Amino acid sequence: MSNKKDIKRASKYTANEITVLKGLDPVRKRPGMYIGNTASQGLHHLIWEAVDNAIDEAMAGFCNEIVIKLLAGGKISVSDDGRGIPVDTHKATGKSALETVMSTLHAGGKFGDAGYKVSGGLHGVGISVVNALSLWLRTEIKRDGKLYYQEYKRGKPVTKLMTEKGKYHGTGTTQIFQPDPEIFTVLDFDLKIILNHIRQQAYLTRGIKIKVIDERVDLGKSKDGNQIEFPSYTFYFEGGIASYVRHLNLNNETVQDNIFYVQKERDNVQVELALQYCKDFRTSIYSFANNIPTIEGGMHLIGFKTALLKCLSDYAKENNVLKEKDGVLTSEDIKEGLTAVVSVKLPEPQFEGQTKAKLGNVEVRGIVYSVFKDYFSAFLNEHPNDAKGILSKCMLAAQARQAARSARDAVIRKGALRGFTLPGKLADCASRKAELTELYIVEGDSAGGSAKQGRDRTIQAILPLRGKILNVEKSRLDKMLANNEIKSLVVALGTNIGEDFDVSRLRYHKIVIMTDADVDGSHIRTLLLTLFYRYLPDLLRYGYIYIAQPPLYQIKQGTKMRWIYNDEELKIAMKEMGIDKEIDVSEIVEELVDEEQSEEIESEEKEKKQKNFSIQRYKGLGEMNPDQLWETTMNPETRIMKRVSIEDAVEADEIFEKLMGSDVDHRKRFIQTHATNVKNLDI
Repeated sequence: MSNKKDIKRASKYTANEITVLKGLDPVRKRPGMYIGNTASQGLHHLIWEAVDNAIDEAMAGFCNEIVIKLLAGGKISVSDDGRGIPVDTHKATGKSALETVMSTLHAGGKFGDAGYKVSGGLHGVGISVVNALSLWLRTEIKRDGKLYYQEYKRGKPVTKLMTEKGKYHGTGTTQIFQPDPEIFTVLDFDLKIILNHIRQQAYLTRGIKIKVIDERVDLGKSKDGNQIEFPSYTFYFEGGIASYVRHLNLNNETVQDNIFYVQKERDNVQVELALQYCKDFRTSIYSFANNIPTIEGGMHLIGFKTALLKCLSDYAKENNVLKEKDGVLTSEDIKEGLTAVVSVKLPEPQFEGQTKAKLGNVEVRGIVYSVFKDYFSAFLNEHPNDAKGILSKCMLAAQARQAARSARDAVIRKGALRGFTLPGKLADCASRKAELTELYIVEGDSAGGSAKQGRDRTIQAILPLRGKILNVEKSRLDKMLANNEIKSLVVALGTNIGEDFDVSRLRYHKIVIMTDADVDGSHIRTLLLTLFYRYLPDLLRYGYIYIAQPPLYQIKQGTKMRWIYNDEELKIAMKEMGIDKEIDVSEIVEELVDEEQSEEIESEEKEKKQKNFSIQRYKGLGEMNPDQLWETTMNPETRIMKRVSIEDAVEADEIFEKLMGSDVDHRKRFIQTHATNVKNLDI
């Protein structure tokens, strides 16, 4: 019977059911395939695509300055002083080269030999995708003393290629566009995100000047009647990635005075490398291919790491720094305290990996290896004091590695001897399907008790922490694994840690940090995030870490009751419930309205014809009954959770170093700078 149905169903599936999307329709149909998503990430990706085209002109040697303007009405302008997009007729399409580039996927100067030698565009779809996803776009080109322009709406031209004659000096391209509200769920550009990205691009493109101007708000005129200038930010780094390494190590104490830097081209591949060692324990290696971050590494990173180990091992043996009894240096030893930037530019990059951010060109490995080995070996010989500092750091790391391995093996043995018995305080879930299960890391036995009683035992596990875990920013792995709370967490996760970490063995695909809404809770959350960021970064990279959002208030009015998750929501809820009473939320401790207050408020509200109400402030999760905790914070149908991601690894690294590192002065300056931004501090 089923075979007859299948045959009948197949007979209806004909060529008429095949949809062919023309022009830029595929982009509007599936925007996520081209820009990642239609939220903040995708919105800002439109700017990156326009900027990438200007960067390509700079890498080709034709552009010196790029100007990005945030305009009123949600528009963006990206200008460069490059050659300008060609405007003559394209033979294959019969349209102008400009219209071909703007309205055709996979059209541009990135595919033939006459275009760009290297390009930051991944697939040559960049500016046409921006056009497709814009409510309105205008391209202006200066060439041959003329101004050419054309306007588009949702990817389709609404004007012909227009020309204005006049005194137009120089050349260049300007793209002005407004993202389409039909496509994007977020339309507000974040200046901080833009500045961080542009700063990085300026470091990677040595000698390019990039200016960002925020013209979204008219600041009016000054007392003398002059127009107040819009805020502007200019990035220009003559030192390239050497300046980048200096910036990354701004908050660190270094063990070498001179930053190693090399820029060399071999076999049509441009190799640029910079590194400096610090006294810290962490490793910060950032790799790029054609200015695109390769967060999963690739062949260029393999070539660099292999050459680094070879150079340091050879130098240590030749100078009797490494004795036979010391054994050999490993890749782990030479990474500790290392800050490095590896950048390659090549004609045909091949990207692979889960996020398409891993360079797969095999030939690049050997090129990077030979360039770096030649020049870094010379650097070590020419700078003996720097070499001594680096080798001392590596030898110290080797000793710590032995101690850490012993500590790590102890954790593994503990699990193995008990048949992988999990920590006694872990209330595990019944399901063994990692993709379905959740681990709640909670603060203390009180909250742990409520969570254990209120949870869904099939998929939700509870791990209570006693006190605050160790600050791993200041500790090596051996000391870290001596901490019982961290040890319990590592065993519960199942991934192991350090060089033996294996994300495929993760026992839960949602790891939820659930702490109290006070200073101690925030501190514990920060300590846990530091642990994940420094020693288990793949859990963040693949989106396994979440932060629970328990309610701050419960508001009652008669028989009505609402859960409130922040102070702003409290004010809105009170207004909606017709409560006019002025309340300073910072003064709400546990229960704003007691019986005595209720009588006073009742008499006031009788005059205002309002009903009695009460507000309870929840500081601790243990204050909630198990059913309340389930209803507000743990029920998948109603809860609010935030997924933790690393949108800017460099900025995240700096923040963790400032807040959790050993330099008190940096932390003090950070607090002084941001103290005025703190409202309703709960101590």
